[in-house]
Amino acid sequence: MDTLPFSFGLPFTRNAPLTSSLPEEQRKQLCGLLGNVELTLLYKASVHGYQASAFHQRCDRQGPTLLVAYNRSGYIFGGYTSVDYAQSGREITDEEAFLFSFQGGTCSYIKVNSGYNARYDDAKWPNFGQQLYFCYNNQPAVYHQGGSAFNINTSSMYGNDTQLSECEVYKVEQEPQVSIEEKPWRNVLWTTERRDELMGLIRNHKPLMTSISRVRILMVGPVGAGKSSFFNSINSIFTGHVTNKAMSGSAGTSLTVQFRTYPVNDGREGKPLPFVLCDTMGLEEQSGAGLDIDDISSILQGHVPDRYKFNPMAPFQPDEQKGSRPASLQEKIHCVVYVIDATKISLMSSKLEEKLAAIRRKVNSLGIAQIVLMTKVDEACPLVEEDLQSLFVSSYIKTKVQEVSSRLGVPVSCVLPVKNYSQELELELNCDVLLLTALQQMLNFADDYLDDVGPVEDKPK
Repeated sequence: MDTLPFSFGLPFTRNAPLTSSLPEEQRKQLCGLLGNVELTLLYKASVHGYQASAFHQRCDRQGPTLLVAYNRSGYIFGGYTSVDYAQSGREITDEEAFLFSFQGGTCSYIKVNSGYNARYDDAKWPNFGQQLYFCYNNQPAVYHQGGSAFNINTSSMYGNDTQLSECEVYKVEQEPQVSIEEKPWRNVLWTTERRDELMGLIRNHKPLMTSISRVRILMVGPVGAGKSSFFNSINSIFTGHVTNKAMSGSAGTSLTVQFRTYPVNDGREGKPLPFVLCDTMGLEEQSGAGLDIDDISSILQGHVPDRYKFNPMAPFQPDEQKGSRPASLQEKIHCVVYVIDATKISLMSSKLEEKLAAIRRKVNSLGIAQIVLMTKVDEACPLVEEDLQSLFVSSYIKTKVQEVSSRLGVPVSCVLPVKNYSQELELELNCDVLLLTALQQMLNFADDYLDDVGPVEDKPK
């Protein structure tokens, strides 16, 4: 799922025309009830369907949510729950839950009664107090039955008009508190000298084993996270101006449909640098879409050739002659980089998380080094957008690094925040320092892997 922050008249997904129906005045009043929050549209029944399965696919495990329903009598009504939908089959206690209704400019607000459960968390349509059911029987309808969790008057709440014209669910997130740490939580020198030093270290890097001429780094991540943009950014730094050699953008489905190996030269006519960035099709949450886990395994073990076209419905089948021999260490992947969009960490679906976990298990079994590249840090934090040098004094970015570490199961020290070149026309020192620092760390991690496997590979057959 590819969602965008709340914005009137703008699309919320890149693969469907998803626009909020909530008027500005009502949005302001609801945000006043909820505090300093950001609303992100997860689900829209007119687009995704009124089926319970469609609701749960978009809304499960998204944290606090706000359901907003509309009927033809002009009522806007719904409910808020601070507890995830998870199809747990349990009664949910949620003292923060409430129902609301707008009729004209008037807003009524109903808190859950003390001692009662706020809702029942099953695989069916959303409910509040097992009294008020939305998208009832997978239809554009609301249904009320007796109960005591909420003091509901159906006449004042929705004018007894049970037919829905729309139903939306928003993720509710506290807006980032822009606070500054007393001292940086990671030390970086933002100087021209440091940039030049990093470029020199990378130019002169010699892989730990003499049989390896170039380190192979595999970029893996969801659609639109910035894999291709990272290659373009590194290529730009060493070319001396902003380039766009690898296709990158913000489409809803992967722009990369082939396995590509991108060498980078030291300047336009310069010699190849000692690494190759390998780009893959983006991961998607649906089965049969995006990069297949079996394809990852073949790539890691060096069987997939450059420009191989991915088929999500059929994983790569190695050539019989080539498949019978193991690939050389030169052909294998030496470091895996998970590319994650900092603005979408909290919105990562359980299905996508499961795919990443499956990839991590495979990479772990092969002992390959792993790093996380956290992109779009400027979009995630206003402080960083204003000044990239504020990155490592931003408490919000620090919490996002910790969240990525927790959700992907990697150490905090292996999560590297960066800003790729995207809209810029000129190179910028702070961007360069971050990107080169990340690349240098990838080369170091690859050497750790080669140090581990080298003696085994070098044994006589």
